[in-house]
Amino acid sequence: MLAALVALAGLFVALYLSLYKLGYIGTLVCKVGSCETVQTSRWATLAGVPVAVWGVLFYAAVLAVALAGLSGALADSRRISELLLAMTGGGLLFSLWLTYLELFVIHAICVYCVCSAVLVAILFVIALLDLRDVRALEEATMDEAAEQLRGSGYGAALRNTQEVSVRATKEPDEE
Repeated sequence: MLAALVALAGLFVALYLSLYKLGYIGTLVCKVGSCETVQTSRWATLAGVPVAVWGVLFYAAVLAVALAGLSGALADSRRISELLLAMTGGGLLFSLWLTYLELFVIHAICVYCVCSAVLVAILFVIALLDLRDVRALEEATMDEAAEQLRGSGYGAALRNTQEVSVRATKEPDEE
């Protein structure tokens, strides 16, 4: 749930910057930093598409995966957690690269870009913690299942794995 909320906040930030870059907003409201300098630099587009639009797509995808992970069938899914970690890890690396460009190439800071980078970092930490929790839950579930099998006496007469394979390969009339 927290990942979905953070992704939604990032979506709003990226959408605001996209609306500016696409000409729907005349000027950015930026009291600190040089948002327009960053947004009008040659680094503000990637493959002919504004970086902010890439941000909208990224945050929308993370939001969709995070919401899918809240559904009953996918709740506590390791695949969802791994996907979120991979997505946010890529987003974090991209944000770090953009932050480097702001600091050392463009020589201007966009507050909204910094906000987006912080949100991506938070998403990455959330995804990392979620994967850790899912792995712990899987381990606890396996330990609980093993304990239930031991407690029920299932396989109590079997001494080792060789005996299991011998019994499994015997014909029914040989027993």
